[in-house]
Amino acid sequence: MGQKSLIVVCLLLIMGAGVAAQPGRKVAAKPLEPQQQSAKPKLIVGIVIDQMRWDYLYRFNQLYSANGFKRLMGEGFSCDNTLIPYTPTYTAPGHTCIYTGSVPAVHGIVGNNWYDKSRNVNVYCTDDSTVTTVGNAPDDAGKMSPENLWTTTITDELRLSNNFKSKVIGIALKDRGAILPAGHSANAAYWYDDKGGKWISSTYYMKQAPDWVNNFNAKDFAGTYMSKDWNTLLPIDQYDLSTPDNEPYENAIPGETTVTFPHKLCAITMGKYNSFRTTPFANTFTFDFAKLAIENEKLGSNAVPDFLTVSISSTDYVGHTFGPNSVEAEDTYLRLDKDIASFLDYLDQKAGKGNYLIFLTADHGAAHVPGFLAEHKIPGGAVSDAEIAKEINTAIETTLGFKNAVLSVQNYQVYLNFAEIEKQGKDKAAIINTVVKALQQKPYIVNVFETSKLASTAIPEPQKEMMANGYNPKRSGDIQFTFKPGYFDGGSKGTTHGLWNPYDAHIPLLFFGWNIQPGKTNRETHMTDISATLAALLQIQMPSGCVGKVITEITNNKAHN
Repeated sequence: MGQKSLIVVCLLLIMGAGVAAQPGRKVAAKPLEPQQQSAKPKLIVGIVIDQMRWDYLYRFNQLYSANGFKRLMGEGFSCDNTLIPYTPTYTAPGHTCIYTGSVPAVHGIVGNNWYDKSRNVNVYCTDDSTVTTVGNAPDDAGKMSPENLWTTTITDELRLSNNFKSKVIGIALKDRGAILPAGHSANAAYWYDDKGGKWISSTYYMKQAPDWVNNFNAKDFAGTYMSKDWNTLLPIDQYDLSTPDNEPYENAIPGETTVTFPHKLCAITMGKYNSFRTTPFANTFTFDFAKLAIENEKLGSNAVPDFLTVSISSTDYVGHTFGPNSVEAEDTYLRLDKDIASFLDYLDQKAGKGNYLIFLTADHGAAHVPGFLAEHKIPGGAVSDAEIAKEINTAIETTLGFKNAVLSVQNYQVYLNFAEIEKQGKDKAAIINTVVKALQQKPYIVNVFETSKLASTAIPEPQKEMMANGYNPKRSGDIQFTFKPGYFDGGSKGTTHGLWNPYDAHIPLLFFGWNIQPGKTNRETHMTDISATLAALLQIQMPSGCVGKVITEITNNKAHN
């Protein structure tokens, strides 16, 4: 050992002895670095605003409070170019896509309704004859479950990830808005019965409703809301982003005879609980029930994350009735903004800031009312599926002598009675050709083709990909048709949705709370990406039919605990 080395060793020994000699001082060994594991949020809340067009985030922004949409956008991450990657853009496929990360071609929910040729019946998306109603309501109101859904949801995958320790509850006025997001293994799903104004469920989930649900129902909050008038939140002259409050192309709330403010809800007696759906107070009612579910089911108090799915449905009823440019729609969103602010404040107090994860999105958008477009010389129009079916049947009967060839026209598709055609020995190709020619003659129809031959049909993108994603050979129709922009299946008053166009397919998407850094992207993202991103954040498996991609701007920029 050299002289320098010897000196270093001696110095180290002296220093060590000096440290050891200090009275009362404990020298601990340097701990091993533990393997880093991400903490999980206490509660995940999915908020789906039914029929919320993406532009509502910015259109009404100056009138929003600081603590609702603005807080979500300012403190959260916004994907400003999120699109629905399939058609038809309806409520049931939308909610299903959000929570499965999949498309109708895979998850099976091709519309709110479809025709089942094997049984010769029209099927509603959540129909289930094997279950019964839980709650004081007509039995058919509760004969619902996720039985028709073929894949798992992100809520299912959360429960699978920890041996079903997580609680999952779905809430919405619409049964499909509660059931499909909650998935197959949910602890509960609750929806609204408009015969009695109560929250109900089905025996798929439980034998009887919990006491807290019965106690809430007993207070008849819906009836209390309907005992008051609906006036504008602000002075009506401040609603300068809307059309005048008396347009001929607006519908009335069921039970009313006028379309103007104030809406005399207290004068509605027959069917008042149904009319309640078409008021902004039903959104408040939904959030109040959601808060009660968190409180009584102790969501967010578990050792693992819990998941609450909330669909806000009255925005859809108001939009269908009055249209997206009405004073009613604007007022509904201003009131919804206050509801969201209240809900965020509740979560801050209950779970603690940064301990809960929220995403907010929509199941679809909405078209402008054709009457409104006409006022401004913009193309558009409304078409009746029933009239289309009638005309096609007449054409086939006249040319080929075959009656009732069309079983149904829905989801912008024609279902043909092939079983009867074959039974009678009719020329299948001739009937298809007759249908195609009859539809091609319509000035508002652009393309007509057999759904099974979509791949070889000359249709521009993104229409072709969206239709392929929406086509399911077990449940879709036989012939598809496309409209010119601005046209839809519906009446001359109010509006609807369902097509590939951006006004129907461009939706908001905000992530907020646990591990989310503020920011936004204008990169194209898709509804299917929501569940994929949640799976990455939660470090769990994607749903079984997921085709979405992780939004890496969110996962790479997440906050560090």
